[in-house]
Amino acid sequence: MSGPSLTGIKVIDLSRVLSGPYCTQILGDHGARIIKVEPPQGDETRGWGPPFHERGSAYFDGVNRNKKGIALDLRKKEAHGILFRLLEDADVLVENFKIGTLEKWGIGFQDVLQKKFPRLIHCRITGFGSTGPYAGYPGYDAVAQATSGLLSINGDPDRPPVRIGVPIVDLTTGMNAVIAILLALYERNSSGLGQSLELSLYDTAISLIHPHAANWFLDGTPQNRTGSAHPNITPYDLVPTATGHLFLAIGNDRQFALLCRELGCAELADDPRFTTNAHRARNKAALRKILEDILITLDGATLTQTLLEKGVPVGVVTTVQDALQHPQTIARQMVVESEGYRGTGIPIKLSRTPGGIQFRPPQYGENNTDILAAAGYSAQEIAIFKDMQVTLDKSEKTKESKLTMKSLVDTVEANMPP
Repeated sequence: MSGPSLTGIKVIDLSRVLSGPYCTQILGDHGARIIKVEPPQGDETRGWGPPFHERGSAYFDGVNRNKKGIALDLRKKEAHGILFRLLEDADVLVENFKIGTLEKWGIGFQDVLQKKFPRLIHCRITGFGSTGPYAGYPGYDAVAQATSGLLSINGDPDRPPVRIGVPIVDLTTGMNAVIAILLALYERNSSGLGQSLELSLYDTAISLIHPHAANWFLDGTPQNRTGSAHPNITPYDLVPTATGHLFLAIGNDRQFALLCRELGCAELADDPRFTTNAHRARNKAALRKILEDILITLDGATLTQTLLEKGVPVGVVTTVQDALQHPQTIARQMVVESEGYRGTGIPIKLSRTPGGIQFRPPQYGENNTDILAAAGYSAQEIAIFKDMQVTLDKSEKTKESKLTMKSLVDTVEANMPP
């Protein structure tokens, strides 16, 4: 068995929060060496909780395994030298700073990094990209959902729009970033040159509004919220049973006939109102009423198992905790444990070069010394960087937090009325 697919690839990760870290975690899961560089305040998600633990937060842990961590103050020129040293043998740089930040610090890709490191692949992730009227504006997942139209089509038609319950835009932007990096690495094999990649939450969100965008392009019909129902396929919806909800995902006429047969209403498949998907879509309300009246008398879990065995795609609505303990989840190795870390498994399964878990998420500045020593710095130089607070660790961060809090208290007290 070979090692992971990306063994030998080195990635410098300057990103924080979600899209960038999720991208680099995927790369790390498949063998890339990831050096996570955090700013003085640390990755914001270390403070996103509860729940917390002594090393950070659950949120941070979810997208930062398989990385070594160093904390650098890139506002200082001495830190630029360290960054350049780390980039000497790096393949990829991932960052999600506000547009213009690296340039302001004098380490922009086009003017500096590309010239110093012509093979370097620079991956920038932003909210809205570098062009257009929203260029440079800050963007988070929910903002992208709202401005792209995604939020407008999510939820019940008689209620306000609802944010999709997971940060779907952040996560898929991270996946797109992985794809872009792999494309650039492949192209570099022939050209020998790196390039700059640009991913934005907004672009990704626009790309996700399928089939609603395709529907609108064809006939210009406004796209509305349909609850859990599909705009193009029927029956494709959440339905109640005697023991909870299940989701019917009937994608063709054969599956519909199988469903009707198992529910004891085989004649429905021959009803002129329901013989094809187009007919079922036109008579959606009538079909739903018939199916609801039958399903509300049945045990959802038992029915789901029966239908799946017959080749009918359905699924019981399952809680997160139950899904993470389900036999299918365990069988697919989609829960992993290592050194006290527990997380979701690796969804990309490669037969010859599988991924794996090497490191738990790093504490703030945990690997400063190891990373600097591997880059060729002496113990004396490492100590100087620490004294100058060019590099920082957990103790310095705690000290900085206490100073910030003291400053805040002093300011409040100074402005209190006598």
